[in-house]
Amino acid sequence: MSETTDPATTTGRHLPADLPERIQHYIDGELVDSADGATFDVLDPVSNETYVQAAAGKKADIDRAVAAAKRAFEEGPWPRMLPRERSRILHKIADLVESRDARLAELESFDSGLPITQALGQARRAAENFRFFADLIVAQADDTYKVPGRQINYVNRKPIGVAGLITPWNTPFMLESWKLGPALATGNTVVLKPAEFTPLSASLWAGIFEEAGLPQGVFNLVNGFGEDAGDALVKHPDVPLISFTGESRTGQIIFGNAAPYLKGLSMELGGKSPAVVFADADLEAAVDATIFGVFSLNGERCTAGSRILVEREVYDEFVERYAAQAERVVVGPPHDPNTEVGALVHPEHYDKVMSYIEIGKGEARLVAGGGRPEGFDTGNYVAPTVFADVPADARIFQEEIFGPVVAITPFDTDEEALALANGVRYGLAAYIWTNDLKRAHNFSQAVEAGMVWLNSNNVRDLRTPFGGVKASGLGHEGGYRSIDFYTDQQAVHITLGAVHNPTFGKADPHEATDLDDPDPR
Repeated sequence: MSETTDPATTTGRHLPADLPERIQHYIDGELVDSADGATFDVLDPVSNETYVQAAAGKKADIDRAVAAAKRAFEEGPWPRMLPRERSRILHKIADLVESRDARLAELESFDSGLPITQALGQARRAAENFRFFADLIVAQADDTYKVPGRQINYVNRKPIGVAGLITPWNTPFMLESWKLGPALATGNTVVLKPAEFTPLSASLWAGIFEEAGLPQGVFNLVNGFGEDAGDALVKHPDVPLISFTGESRTGQIIFGNAAPYLKGLSMELGGKSPAVVFADADLEAAVDATIFGVFSLNGERCTAGSRILVEREVYDEFVERYAAQAERVVVGPPHDPNTEVGALVHPEHYDKVMSYIEIGKGEARLVAGGGRPEGFDTGNYVAPTVFADVPADARIFQEEIFGPVVAITPFDTDEEALALANGVRYGLAAYIWTNDLKRAHNFSQAVEAGMVWLNSNNVRDLRTPFGGVKASGLGHEGGYRSIDFYTDQQAVHITLGAVHNPTFGKADPHEATDLDDPDPR
């Protein structure tokens, strides 16, 4: 049985102080209700009780938000500011986020079920995202090409317009910052549609941006469901680009709905990432990293190494050590600093994860967890669950579960390991554990994944591209790739010397020579 904190501490409902009475949209510098007055219930994951009503945005609310963002782009100062001026405001945003990290973490933990210590880390990462792009837009250099004595050509970047940002419910505040930081840094205005499961921390952006001095109308937020507010944002003709993080199926729908408008799209979608452990690996480090990789953030992370492929020579030892350590992972209330796995975000998602656990019991050997942890009779708690001997065609091997559930599978050769690693529809991340340098590089380059970590857990470098292949995404963000996505790149060509043009249309037709007559006289 997984370790838990004292179940008595889970019976009381921990409510942060000063929760809002309701959550509204933020449009053109004002907190507003939906045009039709519609709202939806927001639940906390520990009790699954409604703690607030949020405005349910629809097309009319998106239209109003886009109009405000478009007006701010066309008439306001933000796109015309020097990069240094925008950078100063972004640094103020980062400062404010850092100064409020404890409050942000408390609300994020309450709203999403994330352990408080992990939510605190995500709040600080959000500040770092703004700081990174504040520095990048000042330091960036664009390409210049010279043809000595004849021509100089350079690239001029311009903000595109209104960026539509659609964000998920896992680590919502931090993932919102991933999109807001570069979109704003490059001079765009934005309409953010946060996930309906977790609107609480997103509601704090408005006050942060106002205090930092972001001009009115540059940032707008509309809450609501994907089929209403999200769909209207994707289809809006005045929104030229959409950045989306979420499920692959939703990404397919967005792709189809955006196609008639030829919008720019960046989509980071699902994952079923492999962690490949060879016999020569440091097993203790590999066990620690792969435990963290699938059970941190409650397993609700797109880059989770949820398929562990282990060379048969060390397979039994690895499974035994992994299962024993998984049983010791501390399940507890999200607000408890000792908690390592909290409550899943929503009862709908809890039901999905539990259904996969039941499927897994018929497909493989259960070696840890397998249901609700003892002593947690309410709330969306799932014991860290480990399946071994998982066949490659099993649903728990092929399909994204997005919870604290891992599948372990043996392999005998490098070729078999690669086939297993690549044998799913996803291709977001991969983790390779080996001390053979040649194998490490060859395997990492052959694996179908947008990102690979060698002998490491998921350590992000904000300068590198983030994204996947196959069903895991379209395009990349991060570093200069974000700058590329949120700007139009205009090539400007200048002649420096004499103009050398082919000459058309200057000949006098009366002086033309009949080349067919050898003697025109």
